[in-house]
Amino acid sequence: MSDEEKKPEEKITEEKKPEPKDNLVETKHSLVINGVEIKYTVTAGTMIMKEETSDREKEAQGEKSKAAFFFVAYTMDDVPDRSKRPLTFSFNGGPGSSSVWLHLGLLGPRRVIMGDASALLPPPYRLADNEFSLLDQTDLVFIDPVSTGYSRPVEGQKAIDYHGFKKDIESVGDFIRLYTTRYGRWLSPKFLAGESYGTTRSAGLSGYLQERHGLYLNGIMLISAVLDFSTLEFEPGNDLPYVLFLPTYAATAWYHGKLRTRKPIRKFLAEVEKFASGEYAAALSSGATLSKRQHDLVASKLAHFTGLSQEYIEQTNLRPVIFRFCKELLRSNRRTIGRIDSRFLGMDRDAAGEIWESDPSMDAIIGPYTAALYDYVRNELRFESDLPYEIMNGKVWPWSYADHENRYVNVAETLRHAMCVNPHLKVHVANGFFDLATPYYATRYTFNHLGLEKELQDHITMSYYEAGHMMYIHMPSIKLLKAELAKFIQGAIS
Repeated sequence: MSDEEKKPEEKITEEKKPEPKDNLVETKHSLVINGVEIKYTVTAGTMIMKEETSDREKEAQGEKSKAAFFFVAYTMDDVPDRSKRPLTFSFNGGPGSSSVWLHLGLLGPRRVIMGDASALLPPPYRLADNEFSLLDQTDLVFIDPVSTGYSRPVEGQKAIDYHGFKKDIESVGDFIRLYTTRYGRWLSPKFLAGESYGTTRSAGLSGYLQERHGLYLNGIMLISAVLDFSTLEFEPGNDLPYVLFLPTYAATAWYHGKLRTRKPIRKFLAEVEKFASGEYAAALSSGATLSKRQHDLVASKLAHFTGLSQEYIEQTNLRPVIFRFCKELLRSNRRTIGRIDSRFLGMDRDAAGEIWESDPSMDAIIGPYTAALYDYVRNELRFESDLPYEIMNGKVWPWSYADHENRYVNVAETLRHAMCVNPHLKVHVANGFFDLATPYYATRYTFNHLGLEKELQDHITMSYYEAGHMMYIHMPSIKLLKAELAKFIQGAIS
């Protein structure tokens, strides 16, 4: 129906249609870290993101509302000079994951109590004050990208428009710019903290924030990083992942007692790494020219390091794939191992299957965090919504990598360029030895091939933990990680 054909009352209804508005709630809290009480304000809710329109369109309808971004911000009270107080924007990955993991697992002032591998607590779950929170070092803003958490496109907009590499970076970057402007934080030291695909997003943001908004960062904290997807994709013709996953296979077999060695894990892994990047990499690159003698020797060593039988190794052509490894290692015990954290075990109906039914480590973690988040946001932060809080939203798939067709996603170059443009930018990378989602050796390979000038190479630091992808669920690791991140922030602003 054309505008001319519409009845007057229909036109009035359209004109009076209310614009979406921010929905924010503030609450006051306190926390004790290292014996010092910290009083802080929490702002929780949704901020409406708008898109600039042409002058003619602005006169007719103003800026276009596009999406409601849900966030939770923590700011320390009684700070005399906010420009000297660091500010960290944090998110997780997926794609399709909310920020709940870093929020209620590591950085925020409240932490999920769930136990750990082989010692999980039963439901119902609970929250406790997080003595390892980074709130003593930095204000914190946890961001849920569109289609995660309570973030949604506004009426008339399509969620699918946000389900892709480029738009995701742009929309999160635009939110960061808007928050920084509204809350007067342009002169504060600024950091990003991302986990998993959130590290991919962080590297992309390092370029986008500089180039689009002139927002320069002091530091980036990467938890379980993936910047170069060629290090993770098991596909014919790409032998790199087999080399880079091997140390984590070995760490997993070591943890589950499938190896004869009694060496400490770090000493043992140094031996595995040497074999992986040397003899094993050379064997794979030899292809059909590899001699029978060398083939058998490499197969024997792979069996020694992985806990898999030499016969099975040979059946894989010296190339065990991650999902098969997760099923094969403890097949005789009718157990599977986790991808996110290979310390966790699961049980399948079919012990003879090729891959597990689901990731036992993710199964163990998602329940406690979901329950804690719903209770926390409504009962402590006083933000109310009847929408489902999308912890892990599979509906964002297929995720668009249109800008990377016919090549692997690689944001390492974006990060390198950002560090060269802003030579004060520093990066810390936290790695778990039992992480089969983003293996530590693959991360190290990526950063060793970043191509940074020598004087910038010491701007990248790494730490390692005897845990998995979410190393902060392991109590000894969260204590060490907090110390590393606090030291990193202080070093980046000094």
